[in-house]
Amino acid sequence: MYGRKIYEFALTNVPLAIKACLEKSGYTIQDVKKILIHQANEKMDEAIVKRFYKLHNMPMPEGVMPMTINKLGNSSVATVPTLYDMILKGKLDNQEINTGDVIIFASVGAGMNINAIVYKH
Repeated sequence: MYGRKIYEFALTNVPLAIKACLEKSGYTIQDVKKILIHQANEKMDEAIVKRFYKLHNMPMPEGVMPMTINKLGNSSVATVPTLYDMILKGKLDNQEINTGDVIIFASVGAGMNINAIVYKH
């Protein structure tokens, strides 16, 4: 694998894909309560989400990107629904999703496919 090239690809393209998805959804960056992202690398995910907020001239809000990689490891794209389930069941400290919250689900993986959806809980 070409680790550095993949890292650069993700840092460039994932924030843009998330931004395009959010714009098409009709919601604004201020509506977003959580970003649940495929967790292969915590440092990379944080950089991706920071760049996404930078595209909106905003700092990344505290707590917007819950992480479980330190407990569950890299479970690939399965991280996204696992995170969602854990938050809904109250299994992650200081994390909650309420009715009406706008959440972004995002991933980058196999074949460098990028996926993003906006979901209103």
